[in-house]
Amino acid sequence: MTSPAFDPATLLAESRLGVLATLKASGLPQLSPVMPFYDPAAGTLSVSMTEGRAKTANLRRDPRAAVEVTAADGRAWATAEGPVTLTGPGTDPQGPEVQVLVDYYRHAAGEHRDWDDYRATMVADRRVLMVMTVERIYGESIRS
Repeated sequence: MTSPAFDPATLLAESRLGVLATLKASGLPQLSPVMPFYDPAAGTLSVSMTEGRAKTANLRRDPRAAVEVTAADGRAWATAEGPVTLTGPGTDPQGPEVQVLVDYYRHAAGEHRDWDDYRATMVADRRVLMVMTVERIYGESIRS
């Protein structure tokens, strides 16, 4: 009996913990743990981040990134690469910069227990939404 072929896009879509790679001004990678949401239908991968952090500053300077996820048992991995856009931070809890973060949360985690609190926190924390247009996905499974 043969097992189904490994699809790195499926692992990417199922994973909620990954590593974001951005480029420092020196050209070296900056690696950050993130909670990605990959939407295969849209061909995008989203990550919420904070204004002023290294990854955000790096992406404002060079809007290219990669996100790697690993299966829970460590025997498979997937990477997505592509250009990114950043939205935010917002100053109005009801504004469009915060609404994209609400949409991200709904897709990635479901309904929040208190949307007004979430919106206020997104403004107070100066949250930014990164959306990658996924140009390439690759990975490997080493299952026996």
